[in-house]
Amino acid sequence: MDILAWLENTTGGEFIFTLLVSMVPIVELRGGIPFGVALGLPYPVAFVAAVIGNILPVPFILVYIRRIFQWMRSHLPRLDGMVDALERKAHLKGRKVNRYKYLGLFLFVAIPLPGTGAWTGALAAAFMDMPLRKAIPSILLGIIAAGCIMTALTSLGVNAFTAVMN
Repeated sequence: MDILAWLENTTGGEFIFTLLVSMVPIVELRGGIPFGVALGLPYPVAFVAAVIGNILPVPFILVYIRRIFQWMRSHLPRLDGMVDALERKAHLKGRKVNRYKYLGLFLFVAIPLPGTGAWTGALAAAFMDMPLRKAIPSILLGIIAAGCIMTALTSLGVNAFTAVMN
C-alpha cells in the first residue's frame, strides 16, 4: 500500500493527514477539522488531530523565527520583501494583542477569521518577546476554542448539506 492510500484509507492515516494539514500556515485548524471530517474521521478525532497539528509548530515559531528571518536575510536576499511583510504583519497583529497581553493572544488565536490563528499569534508573541511559558498556554487555549468553533461550524455545514441533499 502506498503512503497516500494509507493516509486516505486508514483511521491512523486519516488522523496523521489531518494533523499534517493543520500544521500548514493559513490552513491550520480552521481547515484541518473540516478536512478530517471529510476524510471520514469522527468529529472528536478530527478535533484532536487538528489541535495537535496546530500546536506543534508554535514552540518552534516562538523560539526560532527571529533567527530564521536573520538567516533568510543574509542567505536569501531575494526573500527580504517576504520577511519584511511577515515582520510588519507580526508587529501590526502584536499591537492588537499587546493591549490585553495573554488574554489578547488567546482571543486572537481563538477567533477563526482570516489573518488570525496559531501561526500569526506565535509570530506576534515572538516579536513581543512574550515568555514561552505564558505564550504557549494562551495559544493552546485559543486553538482549543477555535477548534470548538470550527467543529460546531463544520457540523452545522455537514448537517445542512445532508438536509439539502436528502
